[in-house]
Amino acid sequence: MTAQIDIQNVSKRYGSLTVLDDLSLSIRANEFMVFLGPSGCGKSTLLRMIAGLDSVDEGTIEINGQRIDNLPPGKRDIAMVFQSYALYPHMTVADNMAFGLRNINVPADVISARVAEAARMLEISHLLERKPGQLSGGQRQRVAIGRAIVKEPKAFLFDEPLSNLDAALRVRTRVEIAQLRNRVKSTMVFVTHDQIEAMTLADRIVVMNNRKVEQIGTPMEIYSRPASRFVATFVGSPTMNFLPVSLSNQGGFVRARLPDGTELQTAIPLAGIDGSEHALGIRAEAVKLANGGTATTTGKVDVIERLGDRTLLYTRLKEGSVIVAEDIGNSRAAIGDEIALSLDGVRTHLFNTEGRAWHNEEAGHG
Repeated sequence: MTAQIDIQNVSKRYGSLTVLDDLSLSIRANEFMVFLGPSGCGKSTLLRMIAGLDSVDEGTIEINGQRIDNLPPGKRDIAMVFQSYALYPHMTVADNMAFGLRNINVPADVISARVAEAARMLEISHLLERKPGQLSGGQRQRVAIGRAIVKEPKAFLFDEPLSNLDAALRVRTRVEIAQLRNRVKSTMVFVTHDQIEAMTLADRIVVMNNRKVEQIGTPMEIYSRPASRFVATFVGSPTMNFLPVSLSNQGGFVRARLPDGTELQTAIPLAGIDGSEHALGIRAEAVKLANGGTATTTGKVDVIERLGDRTLLYTRLKEGSVIVAEDIGNSRAAIGDEIALSLDGVRTHLFNTEGRAWHNEEAGHG
């Protein structure tokens, strides 16, 4: 059985410090939901409130329509995987995985079957008689996940489970969790500050900032149609380019005047846009070298970042603002070169002074 989790008007305070402020969202049954945001945004606190490790000051949390925020953690039918593995060093892998089931008097034959099946899923059957000190960090993390799986809970909660792993192991374990999700049909909630983890694993991402939800959407909705400048900055590498612009009307759509005086036609409807100060957002992959085609603007290359499959060119425009452009992996550009850039106006975004986006209807398809 899987869980739909409904969080309604939840707030959390520690004395005068508000950690979460009137937050509401729903996690669908069998969904892999990722809470993404910077340190201190409240994402781990929200996860701990679902688990029952932190209390709810205001609002309610329900699973499948039944209120759980007034239940102790052990009565919520939820399993949590922590950042620290929290394994018992004197116990074997099998005993670590079985420990929670023995505490609630699950029959021994049921425990053995569940441990064996979880070990098979996680490819750690050959490790069952070892102790944690004999395992690598990645193996210990798999044991911690196995300990959660054997409980057969309605929902799994992951609190930054990969952050203690080195870079290469992190990539492998991320793939393993993605594969695990296909084998274990359950609701999963995963907390991370790593956008790659979020984009790889999530059905939907909740981007959090400053005690509130900035945006909820699929990975590509978050990337292609950011609801705010914060989301556009936090998701995507390199971060989105932002240029202050003045606006004019061209056939009902925004025509943006860049700081160097050049103009760019966008596909953003002008209707409803107010205020005089706006920032145009455009990702590096929508800024290319003109290479003899129609150029939007020109600038001088300040920094070159070679990434193998592509090259990023940090280019200073005439009036001093910097825009990052993307070129092919074996780019011939050199520092100090004057280059002509072509900006794709269809793949632009517009943000007001409060950082909220005026959506381009085509942006999500660019």
